[in-house]
Amino acid sequence: MTRHDATPSHGERLLQAHLGTSERADAFYDRQVHPHLTAAMRDFIHRQSMVFLSTADARGHCDATFRAGPPGFVTVLGDRTLAYPEYRGNGVMASAGNITDNPHIGLLFMDFTRDHIGLHVNGSAQLVSDQDLRAAHSWIPADTAPGRLPVLWTHITVHEAYVHCSKHIPHLEPAPRPLGLARTRPKDADYFPEPTAQAVATGPRPDLAPGNADVSDPAHAPLRSRIR
Repeated sequence: MTRHDATPSHGERLLQAHLGTSERADAFYDRQVHPHLTAAMRDFIHRQSMVFLSTADARGHCDATFRAGPPGFVTVLGDRTLAYPEYRGNGVMASAGNITDNPHIGLLFMDFTRDHIGLHVNGSAQLVSDQDLRAAHSWIPADTAPGRLPVLWTHITVHEAYVHCSKHIPHLEPAPRPLGLARTRPKDADYFPEPTAQAVATGPRPDLAPGNADVSDPAHAPLRSRIR
C-alpha cells in the first residue's frame, strides 16, 4: 500500500527508535493504515450505535467524549467523508467549540458485542447546519434519531483509518436497564458532587480503611493495650 499524507508523528518515531519497534510500526502503517474508508470499514460504521470522540482547542487542551444513537447514526457520506448529528444537550458545546478552534478530530468505534474489534478514524472536521448537509446529501434520513432534531452536524474529512486490535476488548451483552434505576440513582448533575465542608471535616479517615480497626473505639481497649 502506498503511504499517505498522515505520516507518523515525531513522537511516535522517537519512541519507536528508542524501543526498537520501528520495523513493526512500519509494517502496521503499510498494511493497516488507510487514507480512506474501505468497504468493510463503511459497513462496520453503519452497524455501530456508539463512538468515542477526541478534540482539542487551539491551545491543545483535549476533550474526550461519547456519542450514541441508532445504528448508523454516524452517516457515511463517502469513502473519505462522515457526518454525525449534534443534538440539544447541556449547552456547553465542548467538542463543537473545539472544532471551531482546531479542526483535528479522532473517532474510535468499538464493537463490544459481535466482532470485538475497533476502528480509528482521524480527520478534520467542520460544523454545518442540518439544512446545508441535507441540501448536499438529500438521501440522509429525516429522522436520524426518532423524536430528535439535529442542532447542527459535524462533517469529517477522513485523513486516516485503521484497526484497533481485539486484544483486551471486553465482551458486553446488551440488556435492558434495571427497573427502577432512574428512580434510585442521583440526577446526572448530582452524580459526582463536590464534598460538603462537613464531609471533608468528618471523613473518611485513612486509618479506617477496610481492614483497619478504630483503636479509639472503647470496644477495642484490648487492642489499644497491645499496641502501646
